[in-house]
Parts: sequence; C-alpha cells; structure tokens
Amino acid sequence: MRVLVIGSGGREHALCRALRLDPAVEEVHCAPGNAGIAEVATLHQVTPTDGAAVTALAERLGAGLVVIGPEAPLVAGVADAVRAAGIACFGPSAEAARIEGSKAFAKDVMTAAGVPTARAYTCTTEEEATAALDAFGPPYVVKDDGLAAGKGVVVTDSREEALEHAGACGRVVIEEYLAGPEVSLFALCDGTDAVALQPAQDFKRAYDGDKGPNTGGMGAYTPLPWAPEDLSERVMAEIVRPTVAEMARRGTPYTGVLYAGLALTADGPRVIEFNARFGDPETQVVLDRLETPLGELLLACATGTLAGHPPLRWRDGAAVTVVLAAENYPADPVKGDPIAGLPVTVEGAYVLHAGTTLDEDNRLVSNGGRVLNVVGTGADVAQARARAYEALEQITLRGSHHRSDIALTAASS
Repeated sequence: MRVLVIGSGGREHALCRALRLDPAVEEVHCAPGNAGIAEVATLHQVTPTDGAAVTALAERLGAGLVVIGPEAPLVAGVADAVRAAGIACFGPSAEAARIEGSKAFAKDVMTAAGVPTARAYTCTTEEEATAALDAFGPPYVVKDDGLAAGKGVVVTDSREEALEHAGACGRVVIEEYLAGPEVSLFALCDGTDAVALQPAQDFKRAYDGDKGPNTGGMGAYTPLPWAPEDLSERVMAEIVRPTVAEMARRGTPYTGVLYAGLALTADGPRVIEFNARFGDPETQVVLDRLETPLGELLLACATGTLAGHPPLRWRDGAAVTVVLAAENYPADPVKGDPIAGLPVTVEGAYVLHAGTTLDEDNRLVSNGGRVLNVVGTGADVAQARARAYEALEQITLRGSHHRSDIALTAASS
C-alpha cells in the first residue's frame, strides 16, 4: 500500500522510518516533512491543517492509508475530511480529538468513564483560579484548556506564577498534584478495540535535574525496568478501555492513538493528561522496539479490524533518544544554523530529524526548536544510553543544548 504521513517533526520521521520497514508498504509519502524524512519518504508541500488539501493529495497519490501525526490537524478535522473521501485514516475525528483539544472535555470523559485522575476545576476568571489554587495548595498544576504544543502546563510552588499562567491562558484547568513517576502509554484504537504499545518515559523540562521551563520533550527511553510488570494490563483495564467505551457511547468512536500520560501514584496509575496522537519524543523509542510491521497495524485500526490482528511483537533490548535543541529553545529558538556530523557512525545509533531543512546552498540547517533526535539502541537501557550520547558528540550545531541526564536513573538501576 501507499501511505501518506502528515507532519514534519521527529515523530513523523520515526513513523516514516517504521513504515518504510514494513514489507507491505510500497511507498511512503510525507507532507510537508523535513530534510531527514526526505531520505525515507517522498515529500509534498501541503498545509497540514487544510483538510481539503490533504484529501486532494491523498487522492492524487492513490494513498491506501493516511496517518496524521500532529494534534493541530486532528483538532481541525483533517481525519474527518480524509475519511469522508473514502480513504482509510489513522487519527481521531475532530470531535474525538477534543480529548486533547480541551482539558475540560477530557476531564468530563474521564469522570463519566470512572477513570482515575486528579481532582480538578475548570476556571475562566481570576477569582475562580484563586479559589482552585487555595483548594489544592502547592505544588500548583495549571493547564491551558486548549492546545499548547506540549508547553501549556505549569507545575510550580509559586502561587504568583500559577496565577500569572492562568491569566495568560484565559480558560484553564487547575488540578491537584499527582505524586509519583510519570509514564507515557500509547494505545492504538479502532473505535471498539485497543492494544497497548510498550510504555516509555519522557523528560519534559529543558535542563538537567528537571529544571527550567516545560518543553515538548527533551528525551525518552523504553522499556522501563523499574515499572510494575502488570502496568500495561492495568492501564488498559482501568483507563484505556473505559475511555474508548465512553467515547463510543457518546457517538464519537475513537480511532487512532490514545496517549495516556500517567502518574504512578501510591494508589495506582492516574491520568495526568490524554493526547490524541503519538507522543514526541516517546514515539521515536517505542517504534524502534516494535517488531510488528507498522503499516498493517495502523491500517487495522483505521478500518476497524484490530480484533483480528495478531498480537504485537517486540524486539529485545532498549532504546534511548536525546533531543538536540536549538539555541534559546523553548523560548524563541534560533533557526538557520548549519548542522555537521551526520550521519553518525556509532554502532546501534541513528538520528531522526525534527526541525531541519536545506538552505539555498543545499546545506542542512536548523529549522525549529527541537532539531534532532539522537537514538541509541542496545541490550539494555545503559548500553542504549551510552550509544545515544556517543553519537550526540559527533554532531555540531552552534548554540545548541541537550540534557545530559536522559534515562540516567534507569540506566543505573
């Protein structure tokens, strides 16, 4: 089949790479893509949130499957437009994507489904926000109700900072802080059935020791040697399947990835947030470990035939990815700086492009905040981590920065 992937980041590079490895996939196309994706897929210029343009491109290519990477096109209804044209699409409808597009909507779904999550208030005024902060106390958790590219959440002990963020967002969800390690689990859904991918852990803060502002994610690893063995089964039983059933009950069946951001509390897994798409950069490590061909798996979700799909197979070992970020990320990242040192020559390591392009002289240059994802693989987390950082040392990008502690604790345990 021919597959069209929508998006231009590291997540989409990981998707295109995995699809390219599926023997059932004869062509991989990506729109708009980036300089690295161009090595594994044919690129096309399209506005990702333009449903009519995406649909027209898919029809012109004869695509048998469209895979939508980022959240903005999903919330904009691109999946609806593609499906209306009779093309299989992996990604939820605009109505179902509200589970990420509105934190308040997600809380309403979780309450109706009996899903364990933090107590929360939706606030639109300073008075409401003040009351909510007083109700929960520090550390304060304040979330922009709408899409914010992974950067709309503030967790702080400063009441002043919490109120300032609430005021800047307008409509916010303020909730109790959930103590415990955080885990990402992606469930692939076909509207009725769901299957779990391997859990991963990502690192949101910009700097070592979980310091600095929230980012889209500075690194990730899988598997989690410290996590309970029954984690996936418990999350599917207590969180994912009740949510999928509730969405179906509402007449908005969920097709695509349901990303559960979890806190493993003393009372068990609790949902921090739901996302409507693959997480970035967790996808980069999870897909590296997935042995099951990706194209047929996503097509089964898109066509409602997941129940008949064979059980997933996973490669042994581990994967770690470290994000190389541009100068001044996440505030106002510098673009246009040359990147040198690719491809890397470390055994078991490779690079996925997140924010890159070619300049007028055909040089590879930075074109976003998170520029590259350096992936290391190995027999365990320690070896995968060592390879990722060894490969990272081969790359030069003026003013760039990265965290030096990705997967450090897991590798040491």
